[in-house]
Amino acid sequence: MWKLTRPDNQHDKLTRDNLLDLQDHRLVRIELVREDQRQVWVLTKRGHGEAKKLLEPKGIRVSALREETYDPDTGRLLGASYDDHSAAVTTTAAELHRAGIGHQLGFATEIPHRLADGYVQRADLVVRAPAAGVPVMLLEIDRRTEDAHDLVTKLRRYWEWGRLLPKDAHKYTVDLARSRPDAIEDVEHDRRLWRRVYPPTGREGLVPLAFVFADTTEAKVANAVAVLEEAGRRFWAPCRYDTLYPKAVTAKDYSQGVPVVVTTLEQLQEQGADAAVWRRLGRRDEQTLIDALDNPDGDALYRRQYARAEAEDERRRAAEREARRPVCKRCGRKFTDERWEETTARTAWKAGDLSVCGPCHADDVARREAAAQAARRQAAAPEPEDDGQEPGKPCRGLFRRRT
Repeated sequence: MWKLTRPDNQHDKLTRDNLLDLQDHRLVRIELVREDQRQVWVLTKRGHGEAKKLLEPKGIRVSALREETYDPDTGRLLGASYDDHSAAVTTTAAELHRAGIGHQLGFATEIPHRLADGYVQRADLVVRAPAAGVPVMLLEIDRRTEDAHDLVTKLRRYWEWGRLLPKDAHKYTVDLARSRPDAIEDVEHDRRLWRRVYPPTGREGLVPLAFVFADTTEAKVANAVAVLEEAGRRFWAPCRYDTLYPKAVTAKDYSQGVPVVVTTLEQLQEQGADAAVWRRLGRRDEQTLIDALDNPDGDALYRRQYARAEAEDERRRAAEREARRPVCKRCGRKFTDERWEETTARTAWKAGDLSVCGPCHADDVARREAAAQAARRQAAAPEPEDDGQEPGKPCRGLFRRRT
């Protein structure tokens, strides 16, 4: 709490005083005292209700209530519900907040995600930091108390949850999703359940997931990451775009996967959450959180490559078409598009000599028109009158002999 509310303060007196005041009003209680004598505070049932009234109208989700559990024999309050794991979750949130990733009310713990079979996968931490370029991110804090394959199972469950449809989905969308195993991939993310819960991420894919390893060795972290990369590839890895230009388009399709980043709590504390301490599954180097979540070889690259490939294909087709363009057998000129269309259309029988270009065809038409007009003029000329004389003989009475 102190690191979240006063990350720059060296002392926690102000936070302790506020907590003691809230304790007097029975709004918070001490869950346990850690080995370093730091106290872990949680909301009481009354405090949880007050927080819900205060925050929910603003769209802030309150974490699940931590019920008080008592030993059945001694009646002593058990603090096992909040242990070192919970402290690691809080410390992770504090380090994110200290780096400017998420505001004080932008963190929530134990957020449930109900699957189709009724199982509820609870996220250790959910952070909302739109101002930092992370509209939403789920975090799983692992102190290596779980087997690496259990982490793969969690990844699979988040992937399955991201593919669910809301209960009021349109019948057509439901039928489409049931038509074949991967038909849900044809359903836009805006129509899926996860978009009812979280805002758009601003990137391809489902809600980002981060695994933060705490209180463990580098070897165990490396082993867990290797298992996640290999056994969980189906859920995080991108695929090739199904495109008309497979050789020209090398971009990857991240739209159906869960973006997964990993780091350690020790790195967050030593270097800061805004440093290059995050590693994206499928990549070798560590990056800042924003760079790790971005996809430089994703949708943006696909649009550029597809546009270039389409333009190149258009140029190639134009060159091939130009090579097929007919040449006039009379004058040697290439056909225009209009003349080419005339000679290949269904009405090509009207185009005259199909081996000549447009101007030559126009000359042919002009000659035919001239000949036709001459014929019409000749046909319309009057016949000479018949005078009854034989041809070549002078008419009688026209000439008289002189005497």
